[in-house]
Amino acid sequence: MKVNVLHLAKLVNMPLKPGESEKLQAGFDSTLKAVDELKKLPTAKTKSTFQVTKLQNVWREDIPQPERGFTQKQALSQAKKTYQGYFLVPRVIDDEA
Repeated sequence: MKVNVLHLAKLVNMPLKPGESEKLQAGFDSTLKAVDELKKLPTAKTKSTFQVTKLQNVWREDIPQPERGFTQKQALSQAKKTYQGYFLVPRVIDDEA
């Protein structure tokens, strides 16, 4: 399977410099080749592994702890800019698409 790098870059709105598409294509090809090799391994008798560290999740009740939180005034006290009780941050999404 060949990845169309230029099409993929367009979909994710990622500008490419000259020569970058060839490097990315080589990387995709290498990754897909490695995946194809892994698919050839005999895994029918192998148990699924989802946790290799033998750690276990520690669950707790989801109980609000207001004493550990901030009031809105405290949370906004160090903000550079606020507007009507909210953080004001620079726009990061372009309308050009």
